[in-house]
Amino acid sequence: MLPRISRCFSFTASRDWLYRHSFIIAGLRSVITDIGEGTTMHCWVPKLHRPCKPTLVLVHGFGANAMWQYGEHLRHFITQFNVYVPDLLFFGESSTSRPERTESFQAMCLVRLMEAHGVHRMSLVGISYGGFVGYSVAAQFPDVVERLVLCCAGVCLEEIDMKNGLFRVSDLDEAATILLPQTPDKLRELMKLSFVKPAKGVPSWFLEDFIHVMCTNHIKQKRELLEAILKGRQLSNLPKINKEQPTLIVWGEQDQIFPLELGHRLERHIGENARIVVIKNAGHAMNLEKPREFAKHLKSFLIGGTELCPSSQPSFKEQIQKALSFDFSKSS
Repeated sequence: MLPRISRCFSFTASRDWLYRHSFIIAGLRSVITDIGEGTTMHCWVPKLHRPCKPTLVLVHGFGANAMWQYGEHLRHFITQFNVYVPDLLFFGESSTSRPERTESFQAMCLVRLMEAHGVHRMSLVGISYGGFVGYSVAAQFPDVVERLVLCCAGVCLEEIDMKNGLFRVSDLDEAATILLPQTPDKLRELMKLSFVKPAKGVPSWFLEDFIHVMCTNHIKQKRELLEAILKGRQLSNLPKINKEQPTLIVWGEQDQIFPLELGHRLERHIGENARIVVIKNAGHAMNLEKPREFAKHLKSFLIGGTELCPSSQPSFKEQIQKALSFDFSKSS
């Protein structure tokens, strides 16, 4: 019965609508901005930017869109910050006709987007690939980033690491088939690598629906983004970020996509102004698997000691939280 229903009703699209509605309730609006040279970027921006509040930019990684990756955490920051949630190039409604695929180019476009919205100073949280971009923003534009959070972001990986067996995959082609899943089996494999306790017994029709909604756009370009991350990457060529930028590194203890060793490597590379916190019994998708602990560390680092102005912005309603209660990390 359910497979037949799924042909005319998308569970993934329905939940995506609920996330979109929750962002609107939180006081954000969806805006597409032309930043020039054939590049347009989508971003969730405050309906009213309050100058007395600091700005927080939440940058997504690969996988489900930004709303899914930050939907459970938005309520923790929406009253204290002007929150912006952008789509990186070739994700969501952001795209470019330019040929560049590096995180450096993504970072430049992100800064240009924020400037278009009148934002010149921000704290930034980057999950996985979003952490690569966030690190590049901090390195290229040190005066822009006030505080930086890098979450399970293998910024310090080297091309040789794959040959040396650090990762569960042996080459880029294998990595791309998992990170850009096009079949239920590949999506199940991604779930096993992302969660310590992945959902069991998820039917193929449900996974096919998720793939159709989330994983079928810009496949070629996203693969090029992955290639740009890995090809010729050496730690000795990675620029240092400003010592004046406090940096929090958050990692899942059992991350199988970017192993914990890369988190400690990143902490050593940044130096004394960085500290790492490790979330136990969590994998790469720790923001979904351990949302309370993840949010606790972010709040402590981002809000602690920050002077905030009063806000009348309401928090999320209980029925919205309940409507978004499905979690891939929980067994069915």
